Amino acid sequence: MSSETQKILTTDGIPLEESLKKAEKKNKIKAFLLVAPLLLFILITYVFPIGDMLFRSVDDRMVTNMLPKTFKAMEKWDGKEMPPEEVFEAFYLDYKILVKEKRHGKLSTQMNYEKNGFKSILKKLARKQKKFKEGNYKEQIMAVHKRWANVEYWRAIKRRAPEYTYSKYLKGIDMYKNEDGKIVQVPEDRRVHKILWLRTLEVALFVTIFCFLMGYPIAHLLATLPMKYSNLLMICVLLPFWTSLLVRTASWMILLQQQGVINDFFVLTGLVSDDNRPEMMYNKTGTYVAMTQILLPFMVLPLYSVMKTISPSLMRAGKSLGGTPFIAFWKVYFPLTIPGIGAGCLLVFILAIGYYITPALVGGASGTLISNQIAFHMKSTLDWSFASAMGLMLLTGVLVVYWIYNKLVGIDNIKLG
Repeated sequence: MSSETQKILTTDGIPLEESLKKAEKKNKIKAFLLVAPLLLFILITYVFPIGDMLFRSVDDRMVTNMLPKTFKAMEKWDGKEMPPEEVFEAFYLDYKILVKEKRHGKLSTQMNYEKNGFKSILKKLARKQKKFKEGNYKEQIMAVHKRWANVEYWRAIKRRAPEYTYSKYLKGIDMYKNEDGKIVQVPEDRRVHKILWLRTLEVALFVTIFCFLMGYPIAHLLATLPMKYSNLLMICVLLPFWTSLLVRTASWMILLQQQGVINDFFVLTGLVSDDNRPEMMYNKTGTYVAMTQILLPFMVLPLYSVMKTISPSLMRAGKSLGGTPFIAFWKVYFPLTIPGIGAGCLLVFILAIGYYITPALVGGASGTLISNQIAFHMKSTLDWSFASAMGLMLLTGVLVVYWIYNKLVGIDNIKLG
């Protein structure tokens, strides 16, 4: 019997194998169409913004496109002494076009990010360059302002030559690439970003610890109380979610100020004198208090969802086997709550490390975090490339924390209910 006669056919006369393949292909298309809206949403709201942020952090073509002749002339300049006449002439020709097209303001802003003082000397050059005579541009430009005779300003221009650069990432950790190509630290009086990174990690860590110490007993109480009482307390836990974050932060500002309710209570009870009221605003203390209260529900809910599934008979069994209440708790109950602890701590830490509204309002200068610096460059200085670089560094830090947690505890042990 031939192989053709051995094939099984459907009622339509189509081979069964082909019919199954078509049905499987249709099912795959249907499955893809079902998840396509979610995939599109993730691409638009997550993948594309992060990709754009990554590109902005390394893109330095704006300055390169504004000074093409200058950077071409600077290729032969070693950067050790003042550049030759050719560089000054090329810079004058480039800048003359920018002034004519009214784009010189963007250049002054970009160069001021690289070195302070550029904006003023470029504005002055824009006013004086109309009176320049042909030739001898070096002396004419240097005569506009004494800073043009400082080689550091020309080195700053040369550093902006590459179209794509990682200098913003170096700046985010208080480092830069010098004329010899070596990565060195900025002067000590300008090292601010490392302090902000360490402060951000410190605040996030301590807020997580405070939330755990307060949230664990609250979650245990909710899990062990009768349903009618636990539901009432759960409403109290969820109540902050029904109140605006800005309102809660403003409330803490009223409570924590030196003439606020908390300080009045301390004075009334005799804990402190009226002349020595503690400062709990515009410092780390206010940041810790406000952030702990705001993020506490994110610790309580995962813990409660895990504790609710633990049978009370396990603690009774531990006690009946000779263990004290503490030993029974530590050996039996606490290990079973580790998935909830992991979920709560990871959630609170990730939220705390990117917080900026509360620290901006109650933290003051000593409570400023790296997220506040990102917002500052996005809104005030408009240095979006630097803000993008720090945003990606923050995202990378969160992913590293996630990876470390997965290695030490295991992400499979996380439970949210």
